[in-house]
Amino acid sequence: MIDPTNISRRMTLSSVVQAITTYGPISRASVAKMTGLSKQTVSEVVASLEQDGWVQTVGRTEGNIGRRAVVYEIVPEAALVASVDLGGTKVRVALCNLSGAVVSEIMEPTVQTGGKDVVAQIGRIIHKSASDLDISTDKIRVAVVGVPGVLDSASGNINMAPNIAGIDAIDFPTLMQESLGIEVLVENDVNLAALGEHWMTHQGEKDDLVFLSIGTGIGAGLVIGGQLVRGATGAAGEIGYLPFGADPYEAESLKVGALERMTATNAIKGHYLELTGVQKSVPEVFDAALAGDTVAQKVLAQAARYIGRAIAAIAAVVDPACVVIGGSIGARHEFTKLIEPEIRKCFPRQIPIEVSALGNHAALAGGTSIALSRLHVALFSGGLPGAKIIIPAPQLKTYQEDVA
Repeated sequence: MIDPTNISRRMTLSSVVQAITTYGPISRASVAKMTGLSKQTVSEVVASLEQDGWVQTVGRTEGNIGRRAVVYEIVPEAALVASVDLGGTKVRVALCNLSGAVVSEIMEPTVQTGGKDVVAQIGRIIHKSASDLDISTDKIRVAVVGVPGVLDSASGNINMAPNIAGIDAIDFPTLMQESLGIEVLVENDVNLAALGEHWMTHQGEKDDLVFLSIGTGIGAGLVIGGQLVRGATGAAGEIGYLPFGADPYEAESLKVGALERMTATNAIKGHYLELTGVQKSVPEVFDAALAGDTVAQKVLAQAARYIGRAIAAIAAVVDPACVVIGGSIGARHEFTKLIEPEIRKCFPRQIPIEVSALGNHAALAGGTSIALSRLHVALFSGGLPGAKIIIPAPQLKTYQEDVA
């Protein structure tokens, strides 16, 4: 039988922590006013949180007549979360405190042997991050790993991730959890980037947002009504498989995707090589286009045309408030300028386009937001069904300085 008094205590604790997390530094009287709880109840809860090291006093209220009230905030360093952005060429790991601030970041080339070696690499980097700061790994409570693929919830395998060898043949989440000894959540990296952009720059303003990543591959993350849309199998946003660009009925299009075959890194390099016989990297193609190379301009114009068509297709279905474009190719402003007129040619309504404010740290920010929310719920709601604590994002300028 469920103990109703225990549920009540958990709801009370959760409400108090939400108020302090959102509005701290804040007085107990203000917490009582916001939550509707009695001042005595709030005082008891805050005293317990302070004794356990989760909240701390940070001064007194200013400008009030009479006795000034003590104000409280969450202790940022009381616990940490790890956010991991796993890519085919690089892996980034950030440790963040309870305020969302980055306290450590390490980037390494992704081990090319893949599979279990990737699991071991991530575990090693997380432990090294804590060790470098002389922080006990016991303080790290939750980790979120962004992967360039789709998690199969039944097998634990990561599907549609051709850039990381062997990851589709292991139960990646379970192995990560065993390696770290803490709760590990695995999410598509573009989904995390969408959450990161929404959390850091658009929360409450543009809650219907699409994040479009263009780089080694192409994918989209959809935040609708402030919530991430994953789809029935977790593959929502795999727009590389939209059936245009290359012939969608060719066998290769079932592996890579018809749109991705014409818009991502290999497509741009391959198209330039085909037209000139010269091998150039994508940055070199962009440099050539800026220098007046008409072939390079033609290559980029074709890729932009397909991207514009893809954005129009997405907008026709979900009608987003804006489309944020990121990734090593998508984040280039000169490419965005090519995309915008292509959208206008094939879509009757204006679609606001923005370049990612977080750049290559968008997925890390999204992972941090999920990890912090999960940790706060675990710590302060005791697993209360449906419990959710919304974590305010750190200031964008501060966050960018921390991860620079």
